Amino acid sequence: MVTLALIGACVASFVLQLVLPDWTARWIFSPIAGYLEPWRFVTVAFLHSTTNYLHIVFNMVALWFVGPLLEQTLGRARYLTLYLLSAVGGSVGSVLLAGDLPAMAQLSVGASGAVFGLFGAALVVTHRLGGDYRGIIGLIAINFAIGFVAAGIAWQAHLGGLVTGVALAAAYAYAPKERRTVVAFAAPALVAAVLVIAAVLKYRSFDVFF
Repeated sequence: MVTLALIGACVASFVLQLVLPDWTARWIFSPIAGYLEPWRFVTVAFLHSTTNYLHIVFNMVALWFVGPLLEQTLGRARYLTLYLLSAVGGSVGSVLLAGDLPAMAQLSVGASGAVFGLFGAALVVTHRLGGDYRGIIGLIAINFAIGFVAAGIAWQAHLGGLVTGVALAAAYAYAPKERRTVVAFAAPALVAAVLVIAAVLKYRSFDVFF
């Protein structure tokens, strides 16, 4: 249900991008835009390129293949939290790896950060359950390599989402049985706090923001 809802939200937003001239500009992310309007750290995951339809197709196919496994294994609430925080982690990755001020103005769209977070979570969960995770490693490696070869791909967001997904999934998967409920609340709060602090410190490194 959550996977279908996320796909539906992305598709609906994509349609709005096509029919409303200002929809993309209202929700698109750049490190500077995120500083001024923090909700863009999340909303970027529901936007896609309107000139390359394969962008949304690939992301939605990936979400459809990996999402149901995680939703069933982790439960709906943990899974949704994982997706949203991975999206934020992707945006934070773009902030942290922006080398100079002009790079802070670089615009990006796409659910790739969140999807990479799901890839990382699937790796952790499959390993925890004793399954064969070599295919997932190959999938991550191939998609990550594409980010360096193809133009216009924000590999920084991929890396940020991946790290966030691995960290949160590890907390979920390896929590002692008697503490799973506590971890379900504490782990996302801790991951969110780390992401916020990391972004703020990066912004502080540029005097123009403070």
